[in-house]
Amino acid sequence: MAEHHASVTWRRGDAAFVDNKYSRAHEWRFDGGATVLGSSSPHNVRVPYSDPAGVDPEEAFVASVASCHMLWFLGIAASKRVLVDSYEDDAVGVLEADAAGKMAITRVVLRPRVVLGGGSRLTDAEVMQIHHEAHEECFVANSVRSEIVIEPRGPAGAG
Repeated sequence: MAEHHASVTWRRGDAAFVDNKYSRAHEWRFDGGATVLGSSSPHNVRVPYSDPAGVDPEEAFVASVASCHMLWFLGIAASKRVLVDSYEDDAVGVLEADAAGKMAITRVVLRPRVVLGGGSRLTDAEVMQIHHEAHEECFVANSVRSEIVIEPRGPAGAG
């Protein structure tokens, strides 16, 4: 078992608060020292009570799924001696009412673009097999009930 820690800090400041007119901006601190501005989404809480520069929990969730998948993909590719030059993903999460009528991220679509190098050549099916293995191993994907879809963008081909 491993524990992973994040610290979330919010302060009211001089806002009245009980009138619901307070900043949702807050700070995320991670055990490695990184600090990130967090906020509610401006889609949910209007500016100035949300900070559009901050990362909202829904965006963080999508990034977490995409990052976990990428890290597993890279690890599996390396173990298969497949040289990956770059990996980019423009992931999208869909927030909507689920079957129980509760708002949830019901679907995450990963759109990875993988560029291989060093003479590494894989068929689209072989790349999808690595994506499948990565999805099966991803701790985050294994922890959520949202559908997670992988839609690679373009051929993997050599870079």
